[in-house]
Amino acid sequence: MPDETTTNGKGSYPSEPCDQVEVDRALLGRPSISIRARVAAVFVLLFAMTAAMTMAAVVLVSELRAKQQFLEKVGDYAFEIDQARRFEKDFFLYGTNLPDALAHICTAHRILDTNEENLRAVIGPDTWEEMKTTVVSYQSSLESLLDTVNASEPRRSHDQDRIEAELRTYGAQAMADAHELIDRERRAIAGLLQTSLVAAIGAQVVMLFVMAFLAGIIIRAFVNPLRRFQSYASRIGNGDYTPIRPTRKFRDEFSDLAITFNKMMCELKGRQDQLIQSGKMVAVGTLTSGIAHELNNPINNIGLNVEALLEDLDEFSGEETRRLLEQIYTQVERAGATVRDLLDFTRKGTPAFSTVSIADIIESVAKLIGSELVLNDVELSLDVGEGLPKIRGNPRNLQQVFLNLFLNSIQAMPEGGKLTVRIGPEDGFIRVDVTDTGAGIAPEHVDKLFDPFFTTKEFGEGTGLGLSVCYGIIERHKGSITIDSELGKGTTVTIRLPVDTG
Repeated sequence: MPDETTTNGKGSYPSEPCDQVEVDRALLGRPSISIRARVAAVFVLLFAMTAAMTMAAVVLVSELRAKQQFLEKVGDYAFEIDQARRFEKDFFLYGTNLPDALAHICTAHRILDTNEENLRAVIGPDTWEEMKTTVVSYQSSLESLLDTVNASEPRRSHDQDRIEAELRTYGAQAMADAHELIDRERRAIAGLLQTSLVAAIGAQVVMLFVMAFLAGIIIRAFVNPLRRFQSYASRIGNGDYTPIRPTRKFRDEFSDLAITFNKMMCELKGRQDQLIQSGKMVAVGTLTSGIAHELNNPINNIGLNVEALLEDLDEFSGEETRRLLEQIYTQVERAGATVRDLLDFTRKGTPAFSTVSIADIIESVAKLIGSELVLNDVELSLDVGEGLPKIRGNPRNLQQVFLNLFLNSIQAMPEGGKLTVRIGPEDGFIRVDVTDTGAGIAPEHVDKLFDPFFTTKEFGEGTGLGLSVCYGIIERHKGSITIDSELGKGTTVTIRLPVDTG
């Protein structure tokens, strides 16, 4: 965004016209990254992250379900071992239920074989082989015990003692293996639950950072450009038509909007130039009576001298004829100077800025309104300070400003009065005070005087554009214009223009 100079709280005008083609080329010459593409990329990223988190949750839940099912199978295995041990004890205590013990251990053996793959994956092949060996040994011991039941008494007693010792050893080992497996699976499930909790918290933290990052992208894509265009609209409203130039390395839909803004500013600038020219013609219309008087006197004098020459040419001596011709020439020069002043004032052209003397401009305007002052019985007093520095500005536009101010002051004193113009330096500025002794302006109207089409004159006596145009011209010169007025005591318009430091 180009630099802006604030003057009187309302911005400033550019001193040079915008180069629409060059600015548009700079705006369009950057690589294109549309807002739609960036928004789509944001949503794709969000969708990818959400999908990844969902898949992770599905995998975790699936693993938890598998662990739960496996734990149920291990629980069944442990239950069968426990039942076999209980019926085993019943047999040794009461001599009953030995076949039931064998049935339960066979079921436990079958559960072990059915879940061989899962068990090997969880506890390892060596541990699984040890568990199976223990179960098989326990089952074999029960079968051997069942075979000795019908044997002879001496043999049965001897074998039962040996088998009972084996069953206690293998049964205890089988139960220990089952409970260890259950504890291991419970620990694994607890670990998965802890992992899921940490993962959920971590996912929230990651999403927080991602959302902050995406919010930054959205702000850069939408909010920052909108703020820039808000500032552009504000300075355009203040009359600063500096073209919008590239601020980023790529272009998007806002670049097209910037091009449209630049076209609008060029159109507004052209309309303002037309308004200034129209203001000049309005001022000329106000000066018509004075100009007519200014031209009528020399034309009458020329007519009288020419008539005298035509009637008495033969009687005049050469010296008298020369004197009459010199008078005619003087009057022609006088009329020609008036016409040239008008042409210079109304001529259209590029508002080029140059180093000028504000005192010379005001004196030329005073000369232009000389007849108007005489006709309205207004006394003009010029108070010009010595050694005034020059300013940088457009002479014709500044002439229009002071012509409008002088004519307004004259119209504010219909019964005659005094118009005082003071020019002097003030803190790096040239200050010009234009004071009249007219009727003054009501306080409620002072703040509206620079609004377009606002006027305190009667209908048909003014367009309300004069002071608005003056304000725009002074702002373009990076100066300020203020009005101080009091009813019944007159009005003072103060203009400050920066001194040319170049």
